[in-house]
Amino acid sequence: MKKVLLFLAQGFEEYEAAVFTDVLGWSRVVGDVPVEVVTAGLRPEIQCTWSLIVKPQAQLKDLDLAEFDALAIPGGFQRAGFYEDAYHEDFLEAVRHFDKTGKPIAAICVGAMPVGKSGVLNGRKATTYHLVNGRRRKQLAEFGAVVLDQHVVVDRNIITSTGPATGLEVAFTLLEMLTTRENVEKVQEAMAIIDPNPL
Repeated sequence: MKKVLLFLAQGFEEYEAAVFTDVLGWSRVVGDVPVEVVTAGLRPEIQCTWSLIVKPQAQLKDLDLAEFDALAIPGGFQRAGFYEDAYHEDFLEAVRHFDKTGKPIAAICVGAMPVGKSGVLNGRKATTYHLVNGRRRKQLAEFGAVVLDQHVVVDRNIITSTGPATGLEVAFTLLEMLTTRENVEKVQEAMAIIDPNPL
């Protein structure tokens, strides 16, 4: 059994969280290695980017991070309050913990920004949201990251990406880091992402 901490910041984007819960959930049902996902936040109730209200299973402060095998971070919108939680020192310290122990950190879109702000991307390759005149990429570079113009970037244990459209790829990359390529293919087949019997 593998265990993933899915951090839900105020204003996170629902779809970007759902790719993790779906892909890792399917692995729990049809895969060779079950993966448990625990949602956690800094507040008991969170309003998402598109106004959905969610209640995380746990508060970050109450968790033993050593029990987890990976950290997943969906991005979100500034106007929805994303950076209030994403840049909170308690969460940045959690990011540092996962990197220090060499465990996977998977960030979609601006989910890369707290990873950069934590300092763990200094001198390492990464990417983030590329529109709005590249503002977020410039900020990521100011945090010391070597920003690449790629959809998904993997630097050792850290996965970053450009936007919501990359969500499934990030989730499957994380699943492969935690399990095997064969397990990923089994899950992709069950989710009808790959067709075992093409015409």
